[in-house]
Amino acid sequence: MRSDASIPAMAQSSAARWGDAAAVVDGATRLSFADVADEMLRVARALAAVGVGPGDRVAIWAPNSASFITAALGIQAAGAWLVPLNTRFRGEEAAYILGKVDARVLFSVEGFLGTDYEGMLRAADPELRALERVVHLPGPGERTTLEWEAFLTTGDATPAGEVQARIDALGPDDVCDVIFTSGTTGLPKGVMLRHGPSLWGFGIYNETYGLVEGTRQLVITPFFHCFGYKAGWMIGLMYGARTYPLATFDPVEAMRVISEAGITHMPGSPTMFSAILDHPDRGQHDLSTLGTSLISAATVPARLLDRVRHELGVERTLTGYGLTENHALVSVSLPDDSVERVSTTSGRVLDGLEVRVVDDEGNDVVTGESGELLVSGPLLMSGYYEDEPATAATVVDGWLHTGDVVRLSSDRYLTITDRKKDIYIMGGFNVAPAEVERVLLDLDGVAQVAVVGVPDEHFGQVGVAFVVPSPGAALTGDDVITHAREHLANYKVPRRVELLKELPLNATGKVLKHVLRDGAAVRRAEPADAGAA
Repeated sequence: MRSDASIPAMAQSSAARWGDAAAVVDGATRLSFADVADEMLRVARALAAVGVGPGDRVAIWAPNSASFITAALGIQAAGAWLVPLNTRFRGEEAAYILGKVDARVLFSVEGFLGTDYEGMLRAADPELRALERVVHLPGPGERTTLEWEAFLTTGDATPAGEVQARIDALGPDDVCDVIFTSGTTGLPKGVMLRHGPSLWGFGIYNETYGLVEGTRQLVITPFFHCFGYKAGWMIGLMYGARTYPLATFDPVEAMRVISEAGITHMPGSPTMFSAILDHPDRGQHDLSTLGTSLISAATVPARLLDRVRHELGVERTLTGYGLTENHALVSVSLPDDSVERVSTTSGRVLDGLEVRVVDDEGNDVVTGESGELLVSGPLLMSGYYEDEPATAATVVDGWLHTGDVVRLSSDRYLTITDRKKDIYIMGGFNVAPAEVERVLLDLDGVAQVAVVGVPDEHFGQVGVAFVVPSPGAALTGDDVITHAREHLANYKVPRRVELLKELPLNATGKVLKHVLRDGAAVRRAEPADAGAA
């Protein structure tokens, strides 16, 4: 188990240990462990030169790439807090987060998939402080650009010793990043995470995942989330593995990299593995080196696990469960778990964590019965950024109230049976119905709206919007979808809209979402196409 005090210190000790060995391969770009540490210092010196200090917030709004990794490490080496933004956000969504944390600098890219990130921001809120200094990263597969080199050169004015002193001053309890997660209030909350628990927790996770010197992992899961960041490139650096980032998922490109690079490990969603298994060109690629997969979802179909093991030859198929408020870790399956156990549970609770399962009155239930999961231990977040009321409501007497209903076996395996919160997971991304509802209510002609998640064979869950039009309004479902596309990330866009005369309510006027959810799940109406997720 590594004992580094911070993530940047880990990058430096890994450079000392593995030196010129390849750490990151991004298309034609190859960075050794020494290269990663060196560029981390150059980024940190440049940030210091433009006035970024310890505790400042610096954001990255960019796809998976080698430059994302060194920029993130450089932010932390400067003592600042990394704030990654979802690349699927629209301008209003990103502007809210940048304004909330008062980000001093924004790292982004130009023209990725035709998206003008900076332009969307300036249209949404031209007064954002982050817009005063936008630094464009090299894109996926690019080693450097003239603009990037010019930015790094500004760091020549900062003595290298100043940045090293900042790294040396970082401790395990210092905040390393603020990861925004969807909330039931409809606005995302910034979860403050720390260096020490990030390294310790994912060190335990890797005891199951099994990255070691010489292994090679394909990371398609996004770097703006802990799954692609801490369970991805961070543990790759920790354990001497080689990381191959992909900016977007394409099954042909994924199979090409697996075959040509000899990929041994791959995390992903059920959708990704299904796309590879079902692709007609799969037989043209040698995927035999792939030995470990971690498939993240509330439930993983047994048939999919069986196919991954037998058709792809993957010896270890794993799953897990976590939430950002607990450094994205609660449980993970063990390497020798059966297909049945992996498909019917979310793995075993990590050693070092305490868990309780309680009823609505807060009393512990009998082992094996359902109740809300409470978690305690060293992985608890430092709190929500500038939101003490939400923090106090979520962490009570040292116990994190997850909002998830589970069953806990006597040997500490978790089975998620329901979600107390209304959040649903679409293709691996959390969606807060309240946030979608708030956007849809801004559309002229919408009087009331309720959004629920319903099961979907491909994405796990998708959104259905139930809309009550205003009297006399000539509103259509297509109008609602179009409005949602313009203002929300595509995975938040409802896949179907149903127009109702009224919403089902209880005696106190609360919408009975379970009635809507149950009805929508069994209807055979074709879903509206809201764009690819």
